[in-house]
Amino acid sequence: MPKVAYDVEHPERRTSCVVFASPHSGRDYPWTFLSKTVLDERTVRSSEDAFVDQLFASAPGAGAPLLKAGAPRAYIDLNRSSDELDPALIEGVRRQGHNPRIASGLGVIPRVVANGRAIYRGKLDRAEAERRIDLYWRPYHRMLQTLLDGAHQYHGQAILIDCHSMPHEAMDGIARGGIARPNVVLGDRFGAAAGSDVMERVEAAFAAAGFAVVRNAPFAGAYITQAYGRPSRNQHAIQVEIDRSLYMDERQITPNAGFAQVQARLQSVIAEIAAIGQTRVPLAAE
Repeated sequence: MPKVAYDVEHPERRTSCVVFASPHSGRDYPWTFLSKTVLDERTVRSSEDAFVDQLFASAPGAGAPLLKAGAPRAYIDLNRSSDELDPALIEGVRRQGHNPRIASGLGVIPRVVANGRAIYRGKLDRAEAERRIDLYWRPYHRMLQTLLDGAHQYHGQAILIDCHSMPHEAMDGIARGGIARPNVVLGDRFGAAAGSDVMERVEAAFAAAGFAVVRNAPFAGAYITQAYGRPSRNQHAIQVEIDRSLYMDERQITPNAGFAQVQARLQSVIAEIAAIGQTRVPLAAE
Protein backbone atom coordinates (compact mmCIF):
# COMPACT_ATOMS: atom_id res chain seq x y z
CA MET A 1 0.00 0.00 0.00
CA PRO A 2 1.10 3.61 -0.41
CA LYS A 3 2.72 4.68 2.85
CA VAL A 4 0.60 7.80 3.50
CA ALA A 5 -2.68 9.24 2.28
CA TYR A 6 -1.26 12.76 2.19
CA ASP A 7 1.42 15.10 3.41
CA VAL A 8 0.93 18.72 4.46
CA GLU A 9 3.62 21.37 4.28
CA HIS A 10 2.57 24.01 6.79
CA PRO A 11 3.89 27.58 6.81
CA GLU A 12 5.74 28.81 9.87
CA ARG A 13 3.02 31.43 10.19
CA ARG A 14 -0.23 31.05 8.33
CA THR A 15 -0.91 34.49 6.95
CA SER A 16 -2.99 33.49 3.93
CA CYS A 17 -6.57 32.32 3.45
CA VAL A 18 -5.39 30.25 0.48
CA VAL A 19 -4.87 26.48 0.52
CA PHE A 20 -2.81 24.94 -2.29
CA ALA A 21 -3.44 21.25 -2.98
CA SER A 22 -2.06 18.68 -5.42
CA PRO A 23 -4.31 15.58 -5.55
CA HIS A 24 -2.69 13.91 -8.57
CA SER A 25 1.07 14.18 -7.95
CA GLY A 26 1.28 11.17 -5.62
CA ARG A 27 3.98 8.77 -6.82
CA ASP A 28 4.14 6.03 -4.17
CA TYR A 29 3.35 3.01 -6.34
CA PRO A 30 3.13 -0.12 -4.13
CA TRP A 31 4.61 -3.31 -5.52
CA THR A 32 1.30 -5.11 -4.92
CA PHE A 33 -0.35 -2.67 -7.32
CA LEU A 34 2.43 -2.82 -9.90
CA SER A 35 2.29 -6.63 -9.84
CA LYS A 36 -1.41 -6.50 -10.80
CA THR A 37 -1.23 -3.99 -13.62
CA VAL A 38 -0.60 -4.95 -17.24
CA LEU A 39 1.26 -1.67 -17.79
CA ASP A 40 4.96 -0.96 -17.38
CA GLU A 41 6.02 1.46 -14.65
CA ARG A 42 6.39 4.42 -17.01
CA THR A 43 3.03 3.95 -18.74
CA VAL A 44 1.14 3.58 -15.47
CA ARG A 45 2.46 7.04 -14.51
CA SER A 46 1.03 8.71 -17.63
CA SER A 47 -2.02 10.05 -15.76
CA GLU A 48 0.09 11.38 -12.89
CA ASP A 49 0.53 15.12 -12.45
CA ALA A 50 4.24 14.53 -12.08
CA PHE A 51 6.24 17.19 -10.20
CA VAL A 52 3.27 19.52 -9.66
CA ASP A 53 3.82 19.36 -5.90
CA GLN A 54 7.40 20.51 -6.50
CA LEU A 55 6.27 23.36 -8.74
CA PHE A 56 4.09 24.71 -5.93
CA ALA A 57 6.59 24.00 -3.16
CA SER A 58 7.00 27.69 -2.31
CA ALA A 59 3.42 27.96 -0.99
CA PRO A 60 4.37 27.55 2.71
CA GLY A 61 6.95 30.30 2.34
CA ALA A 62 4.11 32.56 1.17
CA GLY A 63 2.08 31.78 4.29
CA ALA A 64 -0.20 29.10 2.81
CA PRO A 65 -0.34 25.33 3.42
CA LEU A 66 0.37 22.84 0.64
CA LEU A 67 -1.55 19.54 0.72
CA LYS A 68 0.03 16.73 -1.32
CA ALA A 69 -1.42 13.32 -2.14
CA GLY A 70 0.58 10.23 -1.26
CA ALA A 71 -1.26 7.64 -3.35
CA PRO A 72 -0.96 7.92 -7.14
CA ARG A 73 -3.88 8.74 -9.39
CA ALA A 74 -3.78 5.34 -11.13
CA TYR A 75 -4.37 3.72 -7.71
CA ILE A 76 -7.13 6.07 -6.52
CA ASP A 77 -8.37 9.33 -8.01
CA LEU A 78 -8.90 11.93 -5.29
CA ASN A 79 -10.56 14.26 -7.80
CA ARG A 80 -13.61 12.01 -8.05
CA SER A 81 -16.52 11.44 -5.72
CA SER A 82 -16.11 8.38 -3.49
CA ASP A 83 -19.27 6.88 -5.03
CA GLU A 84 -18.03 7.09 -8.63
CA LEU A 85 -17.43 3.33 -8.79
CA ASP A 86 -16.95 1.69 -12.18
CA PRO A 87 -19.07 -1.46 -12.72
CA ALA A 88 -16.75 -2.48 -15.57
CA LEU A 89 -13.89 -2.73 -13.05
CA ILE A 90 -15.32 -3.42 -9.60
CA GLU A 91 -17.26 -6.57 -8.76
CA GLY A 92 -20.73 -6.08 -7.32
CA VAL A 93 -21.25 -2.51 -8.52
CA ARG A 94 -24.45 -1.80 -10.39
CA ARG A 95 -24.66 0.67 -13.23
CA GLN A 96 -26.70 3.69 -12.19
CA GLY A 97 -27.43 6.23 -14.90
CA HIS A 98 -24.76 7.64 -17.19
CA ASN A 99 -21.61 9.18 -15.76
CA PRO A 100 -19.16 10.14 -18.54
CA ARG A 101 -16.15 9.87 -16.22
CA ILE A 102 -17.06 6.35 -15.15
CA ALA A 103 -17.97 5.38 -18.72
CA SER A 104 -14.49 6.41 -19.90
CA GLY A 105 -12.82 4.38 -17.14
CA LEU A 106 -11.96 7.33 -14.93
CA GLY A 107 -13.91 6.68 -11.76
CA VAL A 108 -12.57 6.96 -8.23
CA ILE A 109 -10.70 3.68 -8.83
CA PRO A 110 -9.48 4.22 -12.42
CA ARG A 111 -9.81 1.45 -14.98
CA VAL A 112 -7.52 3.17 -17.49
CA VAL A 113 -4.66 5.66 -17.62
CA ALA A 114 -4.05 8.31 -20.31
CA ASN A 115 -5.22 7.46 -23.83
CA GLY A 116 -7.55 4.76 -22.53
CA ARG A 117 -4.90 2.15 -21.72
CA ALA A 118 -6.30 -0.50 -19.36
CA ILE A 119 -4.60 -0.84 -15.98
CA TYR A 120 -5.81 -4.34 -15.02
CA ARG A 121 -6.49 -7.66 -16.70
CA GLY A 122 -9.71 -8.33 -14.82
CA LYS A 123 -11.93 -6.90 -12.11
CA LEU A 124 -11.24 -5.83 -8.54
CA ASP A 125 -13.14 -6.92 -5.45
CA ARG A 126 -15.57 -4.38 -4.03
CA ALA A 127 -13.76 -4.74 -0.69
CA GLU A 128 -10.49 -3.63 -2.32
CA ALA A 129 -12.13 -0.53 -3.74
CA GLU A 130 -13.67 0.37 -0.37
CA ARG A 131 -10.35 -0.21 1.38
CA ARG A 132 -8.59 2.29 -0.91
CA ILE A 133 -11.34 4.84 -0.36
CA ASP A 134 -11.21 4.42 3.43
CA LEU A 135 -7.40 4.56 3.66
CA TYR A 136 -6.62 7.28 1.12
CA TRP A 137 -9.66 9.17 -0.22
CA ARG A 138 -11.37 9.92 3.07
CA PRO A 139 -8.26 11.07 4.98
CA TYR A 140 -7.19 13.36 2.13
CA HIS A 141 -10.59 15.02 1.94
CA ARG A 142 -10.91 15.33 5.71
CA MET A 143 -7.60 17.16 5.81
CA LEU A 144 -8.53 19.36 2.86
CA GLN A 145 -11.73 20.46 4.57
CA THR A 146 -9.86 20.99 7.85
CA LEU A 147 -7.41 23.32 6.13
CA LEU A 148 -10.21 25.25 4.46
CA ASP A 149 -12.14 25.51 7.72
CA GLY A 150 -9.04 26.89 9.43
CA ALA A 151 -8.60 29.48 6.71
CA HIS A 152 -12.23 30.52 6.98
CA GLN A 153 -12.06 30.75 10.76
CA TYR A 154 -9.04 33.05 10.84
CA HIS A 155 -9.49 35.03 7.64
CA GLY A 156 -13.23 35.11 7.00
CA GLN A 157 -12.83 33.31 3.69
CA ALA A 158 -11.06 30.32 2.18
CA ILE A 159 -9.60 29.90 -1.31
CA LEU A 160 -8.60 26.51 -2.67
CA ILE A 161 -6.10 26.38 -5.53
CA ASP A 162 -6.36 22.83 -6.86
CA CYS A 163 -3.11 22.22 -8.75
CA HIS A 164 -2.90 19.98 -11.82
CA SER A 165 -1.04 19.49 -15.08
CA MET A 166 -2.29 18.76 -18.58
CA PRO A 167 -0.75 17.06 -21.62
CA HIS A 168 0.55 19.52 -24.21
CA GLU A 169 -1.83 18.04 -26.78
CA ALA A 170 -4.85 19.01 -24.65
CA MET A 171 -4.72 22.51 -26.12
CA ASP A 172 -4.33 21.48 -29.77
CA GLY A 173 -7.94 22.36 -30.58
CA ILE A 174 -7.70 25.86 -29.14
CA ALA A 175 -4.31 26.44 -30.75
CA ARG A 176 -5.79 25.66 -34.16
CA GLY A 177 -8.31 28.43 -33.60
CA GLY A 178 -5.72 31.05 -34.51
CA ILE A 179 -5.09 32.40 -31.00
CA ALA A 180 -1.95 32.18 -28.92
CA ARG A 181 -1.61 28.70 -27.48
CA PRO A 182 -2.67 28.77 -23.80
CA ASN A 183 -0.43 27.04 -21.30
CA VAL A 184 -2.57 27.53 -18.19
CA VAL A 185 -6.28 26.73 -17.86
CA LEU A 186 -8.18 28.02 -14.83
CA GLY A 187 -11.44 26.28 -13.98
CA ASP A 188 -14.14 27.63 -11.69
CA ARG A 189 -17.12 25.69 -13.07
CA PHE A 190 -18.02 28.75 -15.17
CA GLY A 191 -18.29 30.98 -12.12
CA ALA A 192 -20.13 28.53 -9.85
CA ALA A 193 -17.08 27.61 -7.74
CA ALA A 194 -15.39 30.98 -7.16
CA GLY A 195 -16.24 34.64 -6.95
CA SER A 196 -15.37 36.74 -9.98
CA ASP A 197 -13.00 38.93 -7.96
CA VAL A 198 -11.02 35.90 -6.78
CA MET A 199 -10.86 34.44 -10.27
CA GLU A 200 -9.68 37.75 -11.70
CA ARG A 201 -6.88 38.01 -9.13
CA VAL A 202 -5.70 34.45 -9.82
CA GLU A 203 -5.82 34.97 -13.59
CA ALA A 204 -3.92 38.27 -13.30
CA ALA A 205 -1.20 36.58 -11.21
CA PHE A 206 -0.52 33.98 -13.89
CA ALA A 207 -0.70 36.53 -16.72
CA ALA A 208 1.75 38.84 -14.94
CA ALA A 209 4.26 35.96 -14.81
CA GLY A 210 4.03 35.51 -18.57
CA PHE A 211 1.62 32.58 -18.78
CA ALA A 212 -1.03 32.47 -21.50
CA VAL A 213 -4.25 31.86 -19.59
CA VAL A 214 -7.77 30.77 -20.53
CA ARG A 215 -10.78 29.95 -18.39
CA ASN A 216 -12.84 26.75 -18.24
CA ALA A 217 -11.93 25.34 -21.65
CA PRO A 218 -11.23 22.52 -21.97
CA PHE A 219 -11.09 22.02 -18.18
CA ALA A 220 -13.73 23.69 -16.02
CA GLY A 221 -12.89 21.81 -12.84
CA ALA A 222 -13.88 18.33 -11.69
CA TYR A 223 -15.15 16.90 -8.41
CA ILE A 224 -12.93 18.88 -6.03
CA THR A 225 -13.75 22.24 -7.60
CA GLN A 226 -17.43 21.40 -7.67
CA ALA A 227 -17.56 20.01 -4.12
CA TYR A 228 -15.50 22.69 -2.38
CA GLY A 229 -16.39 25.80 -4.35
CA ARG A 230 -19.03 27.62 -2.32
CA PRO A 231 -18.57 31.34 -3.06
CA SER A 232 -21.84 32.23 -1.31
CA ARG A 233 -20.16 30.95 1.89
CA ASN A 234 -16.85 32.69 1.11
CA GLN A 235 -15.22 29.38 0.18
CA HIS A 236 -13.80 29.54 -3.34
CA ALA A 237 -12.19 26.81 -5.45
CA ILE A 238 -10.20 27.18 -8.66
CA GLN A 239 -8.58 24.36 -10.60
CA VAL A 240 -5.23 25.14 -12.24
CA GLU A 241 -3.98 23.11 -15.21
CA ILE A 242 -0.41 23.76 -16.41
CA ASP A 243 0.99 22.52 -19.72
CA ARG A 244 3.41 19.70 -18.85
CA SER A 245 5.67 20.41 -21.79
CA LEU A 246 6.76 23.65 -20.12
CA TYR A 247 8.67 21.83 -17.41
CA MET A 248 8.93 18.10 -18.17
CA ASP A 249 9.60 15.49 -20.82
CA GLU A 250 6.15 13.95 -21.09
CA ARG A 251 7.37 10.69 -22.60
CA GLN A 252 10.17 10.05 -20.11
CA ILE A 253 8.37 11.70 -17.14
CA THR A 254 11.46 13.64 -16.13
CA PRO A 255 11.99 17.38 -15.53
CA ASN A 256 13.23 19.20 -18.63
CA ALA A 257 15.56 22.18 -19.00
CA GLY A 258 12.69 24.59 -18.35
CA PHE A 259 11.72 23.19 -14.95
CA ALA A 260 13.66 25.65 -12.77
CA GLN A 261 12.45 28.64 -14.77
CA VAL A 262 8.80 27.58 -14.56
CA GLN A 263 9.17 26.91 -10.85
CA ALA A 264 10.65 30.39 -10.38
CA ARG A 265 7.82 32.02 -12.36
CA LEU A 266 5.28 30.14 -10.30
CA GLN A 267 6.89 31.38 -7.11
CA SER A 268 5.76 34.91 -7.94
CA VAL A 269 2.31 33.61 -8.94
CA ILE A 270 1.96 31.75 -5.64
CA ALA A 271 3.00 34.79 -3.63
CA GLU A 272 0.47 36.98 -5.43
CA ILE A 273 -2.36 34.46 -4.97
CA ALA A 274 -1.46 33.89 -1.31
CA ALA A 275 -1.79 37.63 -0.72
CA ILE A 276 -5.49 37.58 -1.63
CA GLY A 277 -7.48 38.46 1.44
CA GLN A 278 -4.49 38.98 3.73
CA THR A 279 -5.90 42.30 4.82
CA ARG A 280 -8.63 40.32 6.54
CA VAL A 281 -6.22 38.63 8.96
CA PRO A 282 -7.55 39.40 12.47
CA LEU A 283 -5.45 41.46 14.83
CA ALA A 284 -3.83 39.67 17.77
CA ALA A 285 -6.02 41.56 20.23
CA GLU A 286 -9.26 40.46 18.55
